[in-house]
Amino acid sequence: VDSIYVAAEENVSTSDLQDSVEGILRDVRRVPADKDNDFNIRDMTQVAETMASATTVMTGMLGAVAGVSLLVGGIGIMNIMLVSVTERTREIGIRLAIGAHERHILVQFLVEATVLSLFGGLLGIALGLGLAYGASWALSVPFVPSAAVVLLAVGFSALIGMVFGFFPAMRGARLDPIDALRHE
Repeated sequence: VDSIYVAAEENVSTSDLQDSVEGILRDVRRVPADKDNDFNIRDMTQVAETMASATTVMTGMLGAVAGVSLLVGGIGIMNIMLVSVTERTREIGIRLAIGAHERHILVQFLVEATVLSLFGGLLGIALGLGLAYGASWALSVPFVPSAAVVLLAVGFSALIGMVFGFFPAMRGARLDPIDALRHE
């Protein structure tokens, strides 16, 4: 016999049951009192705690990778928006000269950064769901996507676009119209 599974009744402490099983096995296997057990007893709560700690470590590592990815993506969006502001300096100058307010320019570039970020986020979500579906199919595991997680990802994507697009938008909104019109 390689293993024996014992289930505790409701309201019975697993540690008490473990002591009883250990005593019975020592008697059956004739293990002297001065010797160590020649068998192992594992409590499933210990196994569950080990699995929970491993899951916590993996979740932390995945969170760190996600954080770095969001930072890199945000920096990429900021660079793209800075280039966009630089290339459209003359357009911004014309808009400011004919009466646009700084907030109009700010909103224009914030919306552009948010849409850019949302597009990338939606593309990433579609790719992630596709890979998860493929993995679940290959492993014969049910595929149950969570709408809340997808909405949270879309929200984070929009937030990253707004946060990292704010500096380039402010830079564009604060351009001097005269200097912007002279820019080539």
